[in-house]
Amino acid sequence: MIRHIVLFRFRDELDAAQVAEAIASFRALQEKIPEVRAFEDGTNVSPEGLAHGFTHAFLLDFEDAAARDAYLHHPAHKAFVAYIQPRLDKALVFDWVAG
Repeated sequence: MIRHIVLFRFRDELDAAQVAEAIASFRALQEKIPEVRAFEDGTNVSPEGLAHGFTHAFLLDFEDAAARDAYLHHPAHKAFVAYIQPRLDKALVFDWVAG
């Protein structure tokens, strides 16, 4: 299984409604792309102060690398990337093989 984590730091000028819309758009991908096996998201609640401004996390699971790659190349994912990029100050994406 491949785990795919995405962290977002939204632009300061976005209001709460715009952030909520962006999150809803990301959540909707799990209904549009069958290769998404599981999807979770949440906001940072760590007291450590090490989030570097990242406020939202998304964790997606895929059966294997081929499923992850199908997700990455899916038109719905590409459309989401085009939509979300201007709304972000920074993003971090990290994949690993679950043990």
